[in-house]
Amino acid sequence: MTTSTATVEKQGSGISARTGWIILGVVLVAAGLIYYFYNPLAATAVYASTLRQSTPLILGALCGLIGERSGVINIGIEGQMLMAAFLAFMANVYLGQFLPFGLTLFLAAVIGVTTGALIGLFLAWMSVALKMDQIIGGTIINTLALGFTSYFYVVGLTTRGKLQAIPIGPLADIPLIGPVLFNNPPITYLTIILIFVVQFGLFRTVWGLRTRSVGEHPSAADTVGINVHRTRYINVTLAGAFAGLAGAYLTLEAVGSFERAMTNGRGFVALAVMIFGRWTPLGAWGAALLFGFLTAVATQFQFAGVLDIPHQVFGMIPYVLTIVVLAGFGGRARPPAAVGQPYDPE
Repeated sequence: MTTSTATVEKQGSGISARTGWIILGVVLVAAGLIYYFYNPLAATAVYASTLRQSTPLILGALCGLIGERSGVINIGIEGQMLMAAFLAFMANVYLGQFLPFGLTLFLAAVIGVTTGALIGLFLAWMSVALKMDQIIGGTIINTLALGFTSYFYVVGLTTRGKLQAIPIGPLADIPLIGPVLFNNPPITYLTIILIFVVQFGLFRTVWGLRTRSVGEHPSAADTVGINVHRTRYINVTLAGAFAGLAGAYLTLEAVGSFERAMTNGRGFVALAVMIFGRWTPLGAWGAALLFGFLTAVATQFQFAGVLDIPHQVFGMIPYVLTIVVLAGFGGRARPPAAVGQPYDPE
């Protein structure tokens, strides 16, 4: 176990976290240049949009990386997010008819998180107990979520509102930084906290070491008494809760309504963000901010009418650049060694 533990530690937070901070630094410099050369109002709008656009992506990426660090591939993040968004919205609609507004939103968020966790448990059951191909398992989740939400979708449902921004005292009045970092709704604040919590947990706690050991060398982990199957069950279920929170964010905080297939590929982009971030929370956050920044800039160009071209062209810019980046970078990123491999102790 000494050798395997050293291998796991070598893939630890040092290089990956540094990569994440470099990516984040590039985003900050780019935002600063916009602020200086364009105008303060536009820069603030772009940077605030960057944080909003990155929130569901980093939550989805946390779902993916916790699962893959445990050895389970999850391409069903899209379905988890979509189902959680739908059920959180429906809870907001119907509970809001007889419960106080704040309590309604809280319970709707809890339902969204629970939905994601239960779907994660379903994926763990397929992957661990049934030893099903994990790609097929994730595809089943995506298909079921799209069919379920489309079938039960009702046009015209409305809610009493969505989660509003909560300014943090005088910090919210700081130019540029204040409106972006200290004037956000609660799920955005919680997401930022969770990034650092998961980063610390993965690389500085016993749970993190066991998780990474199960994803790298399950047989060695089993030898020293770590229950590989139980660890994967717990972690994939926990990971699903992050995807559920991302879905709740979309309908309770970002939009306040639900539309068919409203996740719009964010679950798959979250997987790209996870790979770009080298399976680390800080690295994934940097990649999510980069994608969010590209999306915000494209939107700003579209609104400003910089070029007389169809708006779809601006909309596809972040996705094209994501493909380009992954094509050049993804091949050099090493996933956990045992990811996607069912474990049989006998």
